[in-house]
Amino acid sequence: MEHEVKLTKLAKCAGCGAKVGAGVLAQLLGDMKVLRDPNLLVGFDKSDDAAVYKVSDELALVQTLDFFPPIHDDPYTFGQIAATNALSDVYAMGGEPKLALNIMAVPKDMPPDAVHELLHGGYDKAYEAGAIIVGGHSILDNEPKYGLSVTGFVHPDKVLTNSGAQPGDVLLLTKPLGIGILTTAAKVDMASKESLALAVRLMTTLNKSARDAMVKYRVHACTDVTGFSLMGHGLEMAQGSGAELHLNVDAIDLIGEAVDLARLGVLPEGMYRNRSFAEPYVDPGDVELARQDVLYDPQTAGGLLIAVDPADADALFTELQGVVPSAQRIGTVETYRGGKRVFLL
Repeated sequence: MEHEVKLTKLAKCAGCGAKVGAGVLAQLLGDMKVLRDPNLLVGFDKSDDAAVYKVSDELALVQTLDFFPPIHDDPYTFGQIAATNALSDVYAMGGEPKLALNIMAVPKDMPPDAVHELLHGGYDKAYEAGAIIVGGHSILDNEPKYGLSVTGFVHPDKVLTNSGAQPGDVLLLTKPLGIGILTTAAKVDMASKESLALAVRLMTTLNKSARDAMVKYRVHACTDVTGFSLMGHGLEMAQGSGAELHLNVDAIDLIGEAVDLARLGVLPEGMYRNRSFAEPYVDPGDVELARQDVLYDPQTAGGLLIAVDPADADALFTELQGVVPSAQRIGTVETYRGGKRVFLL
């Protein structure tokens, strides 16, 4: 590349850590009227990952949009991460991405080769997903931002939402946690090269293989764990399903260096927003505060949280072990007893 550009130095927030907090978002959308349409299977009123619209008895469209400021200095890598994150919402609904549009904001003095590499990263990741980028929209802005609007296909009877979990379901997770803490530490040179390489590898790994595996089994609910953290997205699943989640924290893959950094107080701002939103509904048990912090850590392009029928749990867990970064059997869905929604064991 002819020009060196430190993208993360141009942004106040990074990746999904820049998301508006779930609690604030709920207030902003609380009084919005939703147009009723029998073909709208999932809308924004469901706090789900994407919208789903039934076109025919055999086809429904999955639509989502996701973009954010740079989480990596290298433009190509940032493009890959942003595209991976945007595509994930379609996978979480059980769908297959088909078409995408770029959404981009760049400073007027950003080198053209850097902009090209950013777009190149997005195109390459969309190609890997089997989706076609067919255009988009760009504006000038002092802070760079990039992402995709993605359209996918799914059978109307096979849509997965975050609100269908049933008591007895087993909870599976497909990527480790701690990405937000690592990328925050990187800004002050407190993260190791090894941990940053791991974070990039995780953030550029599509959830395609996880989706392809889970659709073979009786999965009742799914969501991708991104900016609202495992606790935030897990709470939305519990509330939407009228259930409660019991999580075995020892079974959750917490990146070791992220836990160590949390003990030092190196935490992203989004962690505090997530804790403010979800903590009133969480029984932390005797789990160490630093480990709780990682559970509230905003993930960028995180893994899938899957609620699967207990009769299929072993088979799906075994299949995931060969195709995802970290297959974890982290807990169960239980009947709601009133009060707290998520219990850390």
